[in-house]
Amino acid sequence: MKYLKNEFPIYIALIVLGLGFALEHSAVAQGGGMLWGLLLVILAAIIGVAFRIAHHAEVLAIRLGEPYGTMILTLAAVSVEVVILVVLMMGEPNPTLARDTVFAAVMFDINGILGLAAIVGGLKHGQNKYNISSANSFVAMLLVAIGVGMFIPDFVPEDQWQVYSVFSVIIMAVMYIAFLRLQTVEHRTFFEYTSSLEEEVHDEEHSPNSLHVGVMVGAIVLVGLLSEVLSVLLDAGLAGSSLPKAIPAVLVALISACPEILTALKAAQQNRMQTTVNIALGASLATVLLTLPVIEAIALFTGDRIVMALTPLQGGMLLLTFLTVMNNLHDGETNAIEGISHFVLFGAFVALVAMGLM
Repeated sequence: MKYLKNEFPIYIALIVLGLGFALEHSAVAQGGGMLWGLLLVILAAIIGVAFRIAHHAEVLAIRLGEPYGTMILTLAAVSVEVVILVVLMMGEPNPTLARDTVFAAVMFDINGILGLAAIVGGLKHGQNKYNISSANSFVAMLLVAIGVGMFIPDFVPEDQWQVYSVFSVIIMAVMYIAFLRLQTVEHRTFFEYTSSLEEEVHDEEHSPNSLHVGVMVGAIVLVGLLSEVLSVLLDAGLAGSSLPKAIPAVLVALISACPEILTALKAAQQNRMQTTVNIALGASLATVLLTLPVIEAIALFTGDRIVMALTPLQGGMLLLTFLTVMNNLHDGETNAIEGISHFVLFGAFVALVAMGLM
């Protein structure tokens, strides 16, 4: 029981969930401050629960070591993202929501998380070393996954989209299963790096692993329930407004990225850049390989095609991002200058969203 006392954000979220279900109809009817106020409270509750999910994932990460640790963390974050995304898609029709969410998640993970971590680690340690084989493996898989899932669909005729969607679901699943196998067995050493400067990380908790897994699963379900209320409020708030239409996608990506940012920054401060690289690139890959099959499967089930093809501006931003990451992650070291280059791209993404161009 003493370990459950630490789950205060989850208890608060349960109370917020009850208030949300009780007040959502009156908030939608009244609009204005009540609607946006309740929406912000729901959003804060979801982020609080997401941090607890990340905490339990991080405890398991410390105990299991690399690459299992960051794999658990990224899977937990992407699970939250997929749950919220699926719930939001059940609201007002938004055929580009999934595409915009995946794109935003890649911007957050690579340019936001990796950029900030490289700056923080570079300012403290000068240069942070990592295993270059991990970066090469992640980038190779990401290029193919995004190409198959978000570039080729632009050229698939309307009368053949279902055939390609079936292929996409199967090939994404095969890619992810194969990558997990190689990451944890044959090529596990690619995703490990030990430095003489690396600070020792201690696991100060003595609770059973089953407790952490159980709380994580329950918290993910809670996020889904909170997302139902968030979806109703968000649809009502954006209806007829001049706010950027990409806000729902950015919010979903932000919720899943928040806990990862703190973990990645902490790892960079402790000169554990391998963990940061695994988080940033691993989360991006998991987002593409797990989110796209789920969304495509939903489209096949409903019979309504979901737009996954990138816009020219999104394609251009991804091209710049991959050119930058391939240039920066080519020597097994990161520094603050490389971090700034990524963070500038993240700033450009934020500016384009604010202008309503994304």
